[in-house]
Amino acid sequence: MTLYYFHLRDGIDILIDEEGRRLEGLASVVQAALLEARSIISADAQAGHIRLDQRIDVEDEARTIVHTIEFADAITIVPAGLR
Repeated sequence: MTLYYFHLRDGIDILIDEEGRRLEGLASVVQAALLEARSIISADAQAGHIRLDQRIDVEDEARTIVHTIEFADAITIVPAGLR
C-alpha cells in the first residue's frame, strides 16, 4: 500500500495533509478524494454555505500529484423543478 496526502486548496490557501493515508491503488485514491470532497461540502451545507471553488490535490509518497478533484465536479446541482 502506498501513502497518499490529501491537500485541500481554495486558490489562495492550502491545508496540508501532514499524515497522509495508506491506500491500495489509484482507484482507491479517486474514491477517497471524492468522498472527502463530498464530506466537506456536506459540512459546509450544514453551516449554511457551500464553497465550490475548492479542490483536493492528492500526492503520492514522492510528492507528485496523482489526482485532483474540484469540488464543483464532486456533486451535481439539480435546479428546482427538474428531476
